Amino acid sequence: MTIKDLKPAEVFGIFDQITKVPRPSKKEGKIRQFLLDFAGKHGIAVKTDAIGNVLMSKPATPGHEQAPGIILQAHMDMVCESNDKSFDFENNPITTIVDGEWLHADGTTLGADNGIGIAGALAAFTDEKLVHGPMEALFTVDEETGLTGAYNLGDDMIHGSILLNLDSEDDAQIFVGCAGGVDTTCVFKYKRSFAPTDFHYFKFDISKGLGGHSGGDIHLGRANAVQLLARFLWTLGKEYELSLCEIDGGNLRNAIPRAAHAVFGVNTANKEKVVAAFNCYVADVKKEYKDLEPTIEFTLDSVDRPEMAVDEDTTRRLVDALYSAPHGVISMSRDIEGLVETSTNLASVKMRPDEEILVTTSQRSSVESRKWDIAHRVEAVFTLAGAAVTHGDGYPGWAPNLNSRIMKIASDAYEELYGIKPAVMAIHAGLECGLFLQKYPHLDMASFGPTLQGVHSPSERMNIPAVERFWGQLRRTIEKVADLKD
Repeated sequence: MTIKDLKPAEVFGIFDQITKVPRPSKKEGKIRQFLLDFAGKHGIAVKTDAIGNVLMSKPATPGHEQAPGIILQAHMDMVCESNDKSFDFENNPITTIVDGEWLHADGTTLGADNGIGIAGALAAFTDEKLVHGPMEALFTVDEETGLTGAYNLGDDMIHGSILLNLDSEDDAQIFVGCAGGVDTTCVFKYKRSFAPTDFHYFKFDISKGLGGHSGGDIHLGRANAVQLLARFLWTLGKEYELSLCEIDGGNLRNAIPRAAHAVFGVNTANKEKVVAAFNCYVADVKKEYKDLEPTIEFTLDSVDRPEMAVDEDTTRRLVDALYSAPHGVISMSRDIEGLVETSTNLASVKMRPDEEILVTTSQRSSVESRKWDIAHRVEAVFTLAGAAVTHGDGYPGWAPNLNSRIMKIASDAYEELYGIKPAVMAIHAGLECGLFLQKYPHLDMASFGPTLQGVHSPSERMNIPAVERFWGQLRRTIEKVADLKD
């Protein structure tokens, strides 16, 4: 069985087309053209704004012109993570695999976040049997790395009063709130020196961690490869003189690092002691994470002496900071049971030109003051380590509205179809809804979608039966809105 055999065919058929269109964050040109071509092929009115967002619009089914306008919203970009570091996300299509009730990709992220939202919206726009009021579909750019599209949405881009965000990842759940977030970056300046000739050099590699979404999966306690890397280097640095030549880990601010590596040297006389320390370290970590990280791997291989190394002082400060930096859940919500209130993600460490090492972190909270509190704690740690620290502009949370009309309509639609009353929840992950409210404060919003697991990692998969329920809920919700009179 392939994706072409899956039902609902009208949704999976479009999703299949989307998987063939490269769409990394900040490089959405190909998926934007796909959307424009799709609109042209089906006679759908379409426009773009200055930042590259796309809006489709369709007049109401005759007799439903007085219904409130409804906006279906999804983002164009996807997180690009692969087990094969040579995979070219800018040019290669995603290969999908049907595995029982799940759809996943072949060694890469699937891009159901948020390709399935795009597919659902386009399927609604081309469903000739669907009864609807005035309908729009908004597709935003760069949600994953900067919320750029939502930040810069044109003032007169949308006209409806109800917005359905199609970027949630849990069947039978409706989201009416989300956390706000901010990125914190830390830059270490270092001095290059020649790598000592009387040292033995190793490459220490951590791979095949589960990683995951820094909002949706942060509470699961999965390993952070960057912090595990720092743990081993810090332990060695307590006993031996360490020459750090290369360090790299993680990729994206909103993904838990699942891989990292370092090239380092120690005095040749200590070679065997380092190997013994590595074996003890691996045994400890494997035991600690035996139920959480079944696939994680650690290797320590001898390598040729690199030409250059990071100076000793910067190495010590960098390793201290990476090891001590907060990561994970900081506090749980006192208002909504089981909801993470505040968290921080030690996302990546990268060596850059001009003798710089960049550390990227991201903080989230549903309480604005606590979002900045944890961001400032991260700042304090790295400032003490001598790094230059900056914060991004951040993005606002979406305060829950438990009196939302569209929330009740979407809930009733699901219950009527499937006999289950969906849970109404807030989510710790970020959604674009808070930014939409800043520019369009009149909007009544809700978010739902099919079950996705392992997003932002190559283990991402989508539940096939949940897609059919998502499609049914979306259609029924649109039809119920069409019967309203504003």
